[in-house]
Amino acid sequence: MHDGDDDVRLMLALRAGDESAFDALFVRWSGPLLRYVERMVRDAASAEELVQETFLRMYRARERYEPDARFSTWLYTIATRLALNELRRPRRQHPHRSTDEDDSESAPLVLASGAPRADDVAHARRIGASVEAALATLPERQRAALWLSAVEGLSYAEIAESLETTEKSVKALVHRARCALSERLGEAFEGGRG
Repeated sequence: MHDGDDDVRLMLALRAGDESAFDALFVRWSGPLLRYVERMVRDAASAEELVQETFLRMYRARERYEPDARFSTWLYTIATRLALNELRRPRRQHPHRSTDEDDSESAPLVLASGAPRADDVAHARRIGASVEAALATLPERQRAALWLSAVEGLSYAEIAESLETTEKSVKALVHRARCALSERLGEAFEGGRG
């Protein structure tokens, strides 16, 4: 079923004792997992810890690993569970916001020749901030389903497995997330014109 999946081959090699396979999987998947988990928990330090925990759990489960699904689906399932658990922690209900959090955004831009104009960069940042803010308002499962679909390119079947739900539920989650984002971004941009 997964003969063409290099990740499955690496995981089976790890299960057989090839420690270099773990390094290869970490190099291949740590970046995409970190981006995904950062979008889920919206805290870089927590996201890094959760990615490390994901790989630790993957390593501990190596002897029980069976290639029943794509490796990426299995790995995202572990990461999703950890991220959702993190979001349920009491300290996450009332996060602390630093007063100097936006200092990096206010630093002067140094533009080289041929670079985008400053107003284009500022506009792109405003749009990016609006999208980030709209994503943050989505329920966790909608945000996870949308991210796994739109950014990571997982199929609805793989997302359903990662979120432990049905494909029909994933389709609904993605649809509701897209509708909510469209509505919120429409309101944000309409409000900015006034």
